[in-house]
Order: sequence, then C-alpha cells, then structure tokens
Amino acid sequence: MSGETKADVGMLQAHSLAALDGIRHAFFTREGGVSQGIYRTLNGGVGSSDSPELVRENRARMASALGVAPDRLLSAYQIHSPTVVVADKPWPANERPRADAIVTRTPSLAIGISTADCGPVLFVDKQARVIGAAHAGWKGALTGVLEATLAAMEKLGAQRARIVAALGPLIRQPNYEVGAEFVERFRNEEASNEGFFAAGKRPGYAMFDLAGFIAARLERAGVGGFEDLGRCTYAEPEHFFSYRRTTHRGEADYGRHINAIVLAG
Repeated sequence: MSGETKADVGMLQAHSLAALDGIRHAFFTREGGVSQGIYRTLNGGVGSSDSPELVRENRARMASALGVAPDRLLSAYQIHSPTVVVADKPWPANERPRADAIVTRTPSLAIGISTADCGPVLFVDKQARVIGAAHAGWKGALTGVLEATLAAMEKLGAQRARIVAALGPLIRQPNYEVGAEFVERFRNEEASNEGFFAAGKRPGYAMFDLAGFIAARLERAGVGGFEDLGRCTYAEPEHFFSYRRTTHRGEADYGRHINAIVLAG
C-alpha cells in the first residue's frame, strides 16, 4: 500500500502499477478539491447534486495529476452491470456510455470509474499497452464485470497472464453488513461463495467480504498479478466518501471518487 500526492490532490497508488514505465494511475481520495459541505473537497461525481462547476474543477485537477487535458479524463454512466466499452477518443460528459468498465489502447486518454464504496479495479498489460478500469460493486462483480473487462482487453491485444490488476479503496467486511437474501443470491450462484460471509452484528445478517470476492474472481480468471491497497472507504471519513456511511448518517447525498489510469503519450 502506498499513498502519494501530486498536483495538490489526494491520491493513492498501487506499487505494482507505479513500477511500470509508461503508465500513470491514481485512486483519488476526497482531499485537494474545491467542493464544500458533504462533498468536501475532491468530489468527482457528475451524478451527485454538487455544483457542476465545482465538480468540473475537481476533475480538471485530477486530469492534471494524470498528465492529461480535462476532456481526456473519461468516465461512464455506471449502471452496476458487466458492460464494458472501448474508448479511442474523448466523449462529451453528457454522452457518457452506460457501462461499468472502460478499456483502451489509446495513449493520453485517461479512463476512470467513480466509486463511493464499490471496488475500483485498474488493469494493465504493459507489453500490449492495453489498460482497463472496472467498477466492481457486488452486483457487477457477481455478474462478471471483471471477467468482461479482461475479455475486452484481450480483444485489444492483451494477454490475461500478463495483466496486473490493482484494487483501490472500497468498503471492507467489518463495515459491510447484508441481509439473508443477499447471502442467498451469492450462494445460489455458487455454493463456495458462502465463504465470503461472516456472522453479522445482528441476527439474520452477515458481513460480506467484497474485496476477497473480487480477488478470488480475478485469480480464477487467470490474471498475472493482483494488488489490494487494503483501504476502507467507510472506516476513513477524513479520506474517503462512502455511500453506506452517508446512509447511516442520514445525509442527503455523497461525493464520488475517481479512479483512473492512462497510457503516457
């Protein structure tokens, strides 16, 4: 696990990705932006109720940290699906594709996904110069967004045995309580999935290990390397936004993190 600040914005980096020449990436924290109140300060969520002008400034700061122009930091309209899109040029902010993963082999085009508890996964095949970014919440991970991202990267020339994947901050098992129907859905998909649940804090509930589930899916899919930064969005309010923490506090809305990767031009 490593943390590093660039261009006055808060960001974390994975050792495995930072060691690769020609690749820039960031798991941005909530620090170093201009938003106020519950969005303080580096809110990148265009889907939030924050001021669009402030969100644009925050995203411009993140783009600068990645070494690209603001219009070359791309994200999708996320729908908790296994849908993947290929990016080869910028798209307007109001024409974002409905998808939960983006892949590219185009230099100087930063591809990102937004999160506020779900798992952000960044992918690289350095040799093929193909990258990917996936939004892996429980639904996307269960329905195959990680495997779909790998398949889309392979169509661009990557080989999954060479792909390195890194998992950024997300809600961790001690803070992820779910109901019996949730557990049953995973069990019905595959009996061994029961191993990702521990006893809940209340009768009839369980604690879900989303990070462990993501890691297991990627290992079974045959990725060449995997790194988990080990940070919890729920447990660190000074550093991270959290949908679940916002819900528990009764707040009206929440900020979103951007997690992005780019091939240096």
